[in-house]
Amino acid sequence: MSADLIRVLVVDDQAIVRDGLVTVLSLLPDMEVAGEAADGEQAVRLAAELAPDVILMDLRMPVLDGTTATARILAQRPESAVLVLTTYADDESIAGALRAGARGYLSKDVGRAELAAAIRAVAHGQSTFSREVGDRVIGGLSGGEAGRLSPAALQERFAALTRREAEVLALVAEGLSNSEIAARLFVSIATVKTHINSIFAKLAVRDRAQAIAAARS
Repeated sequence: MSADLIRVLVVDDQAIVRDGLVTVLSLLPDMEVAGEAADGEQAVRLAAELAPDVILMDLRMPVLDGTTATARILAQRPESAVLVLTTYADDESIAGALRAGARGYLSKDVGRAELAAAIRAVAHGQSTFSREVGDRVIGGLSGGEAGRLSPAALQERFAALTRREAEVLALVAEGLSNSEIAARLFVSIATVKTHINSIFAKLAVRDRAQAIAAARS
């Protein structure tokens, strides 16, 4: 990423939405619109050509959907960050985007300030979600009590996980914090962090949201 500007590729099949986003981003002193794409296939091509820091990605588009485009872009250019901006906030859409590697997920009713903050966050390696989406992710994508994951089942699905790592992953999927997991398992917070880092590596995910999506996929 440039030391001065965050270069953003805007992807949306609606011209009026793209125009609005370009106008908003052009007014921000630390951002630059690298390009625009009207469908996922064009987004994949432009991401390779323009090397943006952030791709602002719609999900439902013709030719190639945003989830598939996200996976293809990040396979070729993992240093870019994909921030989903969509009207859809159902579990299937959220989980699909996170599995594809999206670092953030916003609904299109967000304000300018929240959008700008989210772009800055994902550009610097952080995950970010609008409130509604964040509640779903932290809640384990509609997991709840009935959908609580079994550590034994997780270990069976992910053979590389140790028994303890499977227990930690199950608790992460319930939305517990590191300190809550430590208290539940009677271990130190540092030990929990070590297990979580190992889980991320073994599941090839970057953060808790992607780990939850993988666990519940």
